[in-house]
Amino acid sequence: MFLLALTGLSAVAQKTGPAQTSKPVAWPDPLVLESGAPVLTRERFEQQRRGELLSLFAENVYGKTPQATVPIAIVAAKVDEHALDGLAVRKQITLAVGSKGERTWHLLLYTPAHATGPVSVIVGLNFNGNQTVDPDPEIELNPVWVRDPALASTPLAKELSGHVLKIAESGTRGAAAQQWQLHLLLARGYGLATLYAGDIEPDFIGGIGYGVRPLLFGPKQSVPAADDWGAIGAWAWGMSRVVDVLSSDPHIDAKRLIAFGFSRFGKTALWAAAQDQRFALVLSNESGQGGATLSHRQEGEPIDHMMLAFPYWFCGNYQHYLGRTQSLPVDGHLLLSLIAPRPLYVGSAGSDPYSDPEGEFLAVKAVAPVYALYGEQGVTDTAMPPLNHPVGQWVSYHVRPGGHDVTLYDWEQYLNFADRVLGNK
Repeated sequence: MFLLALTGLSAVAQKTGPAQTSKPVAWPDPLVLESGAPVLTRERFEQQRRGELLSLFAENVYGKTPQATVPIAIVAAKVDEHALDGLAVRKQITLAVGSKGERTWHLLLYTPAHATGPVSVIVGLNFNGNQTVDPDPEIELNPVWVRDPALASTPLAKELSGHVLKIAESGTRGAAAQQWQLHLLLARGYGLATLYAGDIEPDFIGGIGYGVRPLLFGPKQSVPAADDWGAIGAWAWGMSRVVDVLSSDPHIDAKRLIAFGFSRFGKTALWAAAQDQRFALVLSNESGQGGATLSHRQEGEPIDHMMLAFPYWFCGNYQHYLGRTQSLPVDGHLLLSLIAPRPLYVGSAGSDPYSDPEGEFLAVKAVAPVYALYGEQGVTDTAMPPLNHPVGQWVSYHVRPGGHDVTLYDWEQYLNFADRVLGNK
């Protein structure tokens, strides 16, 4: 395999920036086939390299998405055309998943009430239930997975702990409202479709038994194969099933759907959009290792940490690279390459060293040659931008002050970008 040698760039000037590296790093080249042949045209990228990259990520990181399908049916839909004091139309859609309706998903959809035509909708998964995205008292309190109270005094990360399923508490309404900025999205003409990730697969070790993956096991199968999809693969698949539902709604512009994700769901959004080109734009917020940043730098969160703490996110084959990061045949810039030629925005935070902001910026820069094949300009700035200084046109990047979060500033940049590239005025 040919390698692309690049050098770490200058640090963010402000003291809130992460520690930087200046050592040379070798990364797989997005425009060189596994055979060593160069990719010089968009046709060759589409016909050969895209398939190679999808296979490499499926085999080594996220696992293979099953080709089989399961039935998904709308079994209930509750509509309020005057939600949020007339600002929005709110739809709460209950989906039965599986041939016998074994799983139940709860899709929450808001669209601007005064839209004059089909609207662009942002699709993203939430961490702790639909009721957390806004204080709206009419959002249904559905079941969510919470840490087993019997383990409250046990010093375990919640993902390693046992969990119980219970109806969400009313006190959690709007708990993550800042991260979603629903009223801003609606005022700017965008809709929001969100689904509790725990409906697709609970986010803890052992969650697989309650999720969608066993519904797609082969005959007599009881555990995942080494290259079967992990939770990120299942969540990404779930985002595509949301697209299936939205595409039949005449109030939604199915050609302007936006994949959004923060943290582990930033990884999810990238993998969903890599496989499903119905997503017209991708917003990756601090997706870090296993997402937009560069594992071969070995900065920020080690992939070894993810393998040990969150093994269920990935396929079993990912464990082969425990302590062998440099042997991993893919990296974040190759994942971003799979978004081309669609517009892409990556957001970082200066005080979030685990997500490796500089690595995310370098990955964004590294996909410029891929976008150039399509006549689109990537980020060409040689130095990492200062805080609060977005760069790029069709591919964009910013790093802001603060830590691991989604803020009003992030959403303002994402919506300005979407306005420009999707023509949503």
